[in-house]
Amino acid sequence: MGMNLFKKSPEAKLRKQYEALLKQAMEAQRGGDIVKCSELTAKADEILKQIEQA
Repeated sequence: MGMNLFKKSPEAKLRKQYEALLKQAMEAQRGGDIVKCSELTAKADEILKQIEQA
């Protein structure tokens, strides 16, 4: 019973990945690497779709 208390939900894990990718994309954009920013944003969008489907 107590084991589920400390287990993260799959959605929380995806949301954390999503936020990390957006942060990396922002840093890439600030650094002038627009291609990398676009790639990271696309990956973040894919994760967002997974979150919305869950």
